[in-house]
Amino acid sequence: MSIRYPNGKQFVPKRNVSKSNNVKKDERFSNRGMSLEEDINETNEYYLAHEIAVIHKKPTPMQIVNVHYPKRSAAVVTEAYFKKPSTTDYNGVYKGKYIDFEAKETKNKTRFPLKNFHEHQIIHMKKVVKHGGIAFALLRFSLLDEVYLVAAEDILPYFNEDNNRKSIPKTDIEEIGTLIPLGFHPRIDYLKIIDKMIENM
Repeated sequence: MSIRYPNGKQFVPKRNVSKSNNVKKDERFSNRGMSLEEDINETNEYYLAHEIAVIHKKPTPMQIVNVHYPKRSAAVVTEAYFKKPSTTDYNGVYKGKYIDFEAKETKNKTRFPLKNFHEHQIIHMKKVVKHGGIAFALLRFSLLDEVYLVAAEDILPYFNEDNNRKSIPKTDIEEIGTLIPLGFHPRIDYLKIIDKMIENM
């Protein structure tokens, strides 16, 4: 099936490259190398299975262009385009509170590029905060294997047009955000930080 982005560029899924068998046992069963999205999805599955919270990744809307009908009772999509998403990556409910957040990662060790965020995501987070929801961003420095939770209220000022900023220094993120210790199950236990945010509401 041919899937394309809004700009017409063809979508090519990432391939899983098999690693050498010469790996220590501890490394083979660790989560190193997993993307931030995979870690968050695994964490959310843990929350759901243990009835802690109901939080899911929002599906990316698609525009179906061509459909093939090999049988009268079956349809096969042969070409589709990703529509431009209008909100953030994840949302759900925790302790009666609406949760909404964006997940981003960078290979930069000293700063987080603002270009990683899209304007519609910033607008959406502003609206969630305005209506009393809990909005935030999970920012991962992939080469350092560090994940920070930064509340929307703290990250939004960096997108003020008067600032003319292109990035957020890591030192700022360390100050305004909270480092999430990486675990096994759940992998990124961000709800422990949300608990403190709820206490201060």
